[in-house]
Formats: sequence, C-alpha cells, structure tokens
Amino acid sequence: MFRIRKHRSVIAAAALTAGAALVLSGCSGGGSEPAATYDPNEKVTLNFAFWGNDVRAAMYDEAFKAFNEEYPNITVNTSFLGFPEFWEKRQTEAAGGGLPDVMQFDYSYLRQYSENGLLLDLDPYLGNIIDTEPIADNILQIGVVDGTTTGIATSTNAWGLYTNPKLLEQVGVDTYEGGGTWDDYQDWMQQVTDAGASQGIYGGTDWTARIQNFEIELRAEGSYLFSEDGEPGFDKARLAEFWESGAEARDGITIPQQQLEEVYPLSGFDAAKTASELTWDNFGAGYLGNLGESFTELGLVAPPVTVEGAKDLYLKPSMLHTISAKTDHPEAAATLVNFLVNSPEVGAAFGTNRGLPASETQLEGAELDGLDAQIRDYEASIEDRLGDAPPVPIVGAGTLEEKFRQIGQELGFGTLTVDEAVDQFFNEMDVVLNQ
Repeated sequence: MFRIRKHRSVIAAAALTAGAALVLSGCSGGGSEPAATYDPNEKVTLNFAFWGNDVRAAMYDEAFKAFNEEYPNITVNTSFLGFPEFWEKRQTEAAGGGLPDVMQFDYSYLRQYSENGLLLDLDPYLGNIIDTEPIADNILQIGVVDGTTTGIATSTNAWGLYTNPKLLEQVGVDTYEGGGTWDDYQDWMQQVTDAGASQGIYGGTDWTARIQNFEIELRAEGSYLFSEDGEPGFDKARLAEFWESGAEARDGITIPQQQLEEVYPLSGFDAAKTASELTWDNFGAGYLGNLGESFTELGLVAPPVTVEGAKDLYLKPSMLHTISAKTDHPEAAATLVNFLVNSPEVGAAFGTNRGLPASETQLEGAELDGLDAQIRDYEASIEDRLGDAPPVPIVGAGTLEEKFRQIGQELGFGTLTVDEAVDQFFNEMDVVLNQ
C-alpha cells in the first residue's frame, strides 16, 4: 500500500529573491539550522508525505503539475498511506531521524512533534517565502505551539453526518434530517437496517467507536476531552456511560465489525454498506471517489446533539503542512508549503477535499459547486452550534485517538466488556499523559 510518485519542480529566482537574500539565524523551534543563504537555481529534491487514497493522490498529481510549471528545479518525491499507517511510519522515521522534508500533518500530533523538536520553526519564513496575508490570524494561530509556528493550516472542517441518498432510495427510507438526539439517530439507523436486511445495507456504524463523538457529547455538557495541561474532562463512569450507549446499536443495528474488517481500508460508508457516517466534513470527496460513478451525491447534515443549544461543534484545521526540523532545504520546503497553502491552482485541484480552504487566494481558485458548495453551506448552517476550538491537542492525543478506535473495534467484536474497555483506555491515558 506504500506508493511513490515523482514530480519535477523548481524554485524560480524571482519568487525566491527575498529568501535568497535572507540571512537566517538558528532560531528553529525544531532545533534545525536553516541554511544561511539559498541559491534559487539549485536543483533540490524534497520528500513529501500525505495520508489519503487514490482520489487525493490524483489531486496532488494535478497540484504538483502546476507547481512544476512555476518551480521546475525542485524534484518532489511523494508517498501516501492510510491514516493509521501514515502515523506508524512517521513514528518510525522520527525515532530514526528521517522524517520527510514536508508533510501533510494532523492537528492531533502537532504538539507532540513540535515539543519533541521534530518540526521546523516556520516564523522566519512567514511574510516572505510563506505569504500570510491571505490567511486570517486566528487560522495562523492554529499552527502555533508554545509561541512557535510549526504548522500552517491548509483548511478548516467540522464534524458532520454524511448520508447516502442512493442507498436510502434503494431501501425506501427517508434521509436523516440532522440534529435530534442520539436515540433519534439510532431509531433511524434501525429503520434503514431493517429495510436493507435483504440487500446487506445497514443504517450506520457504531458511533461510540469514534472519540470525536465522545468529545462533542462532553462539550455539550460544558466539559472537554482534555485540557491544555492534559487533564481529562471525564471520569471512568462517564466513559463507561458513553460506550454503554452504543451497546444496543452494536447488537444488530449497525454494521457488524467483521464486515468492516473485510472492506478495510474502505469504511462501511464508502463501501456502500452503510447509509450514514459521522466524520469530518472534508471526507466527502474521498467517499464519492471510492463509491464510484454510480453514486453522484451525498447528504450532509448536523450530528445529533446531547444538549439543545449547546456549542458542541467547532472548526478545526482539517490538516496542516509542516517541515521536518532536519530538512536540508528549508527555503525550498517553505516554498512548497506556500504553494500548497496559498496557490489558486491547488484550490482548483482539491476543492474541499482537504476541507474548506483557509487561504483567500486558494479559496478563490476553488470552484465550489456540488459537494464543495454543500460543505461550505453546511459549515454556515451549524454556526449556532460552533464554539471555541479546543487547545492544540496534548502530546499523545493521536495515540489516544487510535487506542479509542482499536477499543471500539474490540467492542464491536465482543471481545471486551465495557468495563474492560474503560480500564484499558485509562491505563493507556496513564502511560501517555505521564510519560
């Protein structure tokens, strides 16, 4: 599943005049020493890594073709993996000191990699190589850890509920209208599963396997997942209550875990086996790509809410771009990041696949129609549920998210009781939060 693609690109002298003349001090928060000067005609090779699928890979192909026209002397070697495998590989590389030059990056890991000195301090490049004018300050602040910018957000997204109109028409059930209670959503899934039994179609997946659904419940109650200091906003009893709330759904309403294993790395939703999926709103393009040409549209509505009127949802960076602290070509890498964040051509290539573009210039290049316009309108529709975003995730947040997912799988298989699951997660938290 590890795939490599090569693109040839370059730094044009005019674009990097400021970078070439810039004398950089060794102020990298990641502990790297940027080159004192830069030759814009130098042939440079950069390694770029992202998570995704063939749909996203094709979009990067288009983006790098445009990059190639503007910067023909940089060779960009790209590789991609599924999300869990991507982070497993990054951890292996981090231990060996060999991270890619530029990386698509997840918010959950930003603090961990920043505080461990693995990411380049981007502040010396802001305003010259990396254009910050098109990006709102609150979006730029998303990439700041302990006063140092180590990531640039490409886009924002929000938690939502996708539905599949074609499957729903096939089984004769109306779409879920959005919002409502978790019981309302479960009742709707039951209708779909009952109606689709002969066709192998289910209402959805066990929502308690996703830590984000736990988080929005906690936020609705006025709590949080983790504070900036790493304090959990829940106890064992609250986590047990959450996992118990999915027990009935796991018992014949949602798609069986074994079927999910059989279609992996697809989810039940983009394998056309479930009619709904709770996830980040920028996943839509990937779903449509995996579903195939016979599926032309998706529904996107607000997830259930625990407390009416709660500010349980928030906008987060759907992803960021970062640079390895040990890159040999920081200015070239910064040029690549600038292009991936600000270029209208990249906006045209991706639409909302990476989320709603955070840069005004990139948003101008994105033709938002169809699903892209739907995502824009969805984020506007949930404005009354949007609260402040949580702080930059604690060190180990990505590890805990993956552990939560794995426990969800075991609950689906019935190999763990809820009490055992809670103990496992708290044991993992104890290790992660106290290391």
